[in-house]
Amino acid sequence: MAIFYDSYFVVALSLFLFLGLLAYYGVHKLILGKLDERADRIRAELDEVRRLREDAQATFAEFERKQREVAGQADEIVAHAKLEAEQAAEKAKADLAESIERRLKGADEQISMAEASAVREVRDRAIQVAVAAAAEVMAGRLGDAKADALIDQAIDKVGERLN
Repeated sequence: MAIFYDSYFVVALSLFLFLGLLAYYGVHKLILGKLDERADRIRAELDEVRRLREDAQATFAEFERKQREVAGQADEIVAHAKLEAEQAAEKAKADLAESIERRLKGADEQISMAEASAVREVRDRAIQVAVAAAAEVMAGRLGDAKADALIDQAIDKVGERLN
């Protein structure tokens, strides 16, 4: 039993007995089960993280798509507003040109009416002067009987022309 006095042997024997007891009571299965549980939990957490990452990327892509749509809609709104502004400006120009044309036409009509009135006034005045001059000439050259006959004849001619 001298072998038991060797400390290396006793330590080795104790170790093997201890390991045997652990194996007998299934401690290795418990340790491996715990390690498997931990590995499964880590795997599940990694899967969850991967799923969350994919969801985040999908959400980010959705936001980018919506941002592009909104930017496109904003561009369309601006283009439409520019088009409407150009159309309104063209309509205002056309309305202004039409208004100017109407005013010019009205001014032309007023000018032509004033011109006709001035011509009528000049003609009337010329007639008055001519009649007065003719009356003086006739009074000096004609006698009363002949003057009365010429006046009656002129009145008849004027009556005919007016009718």
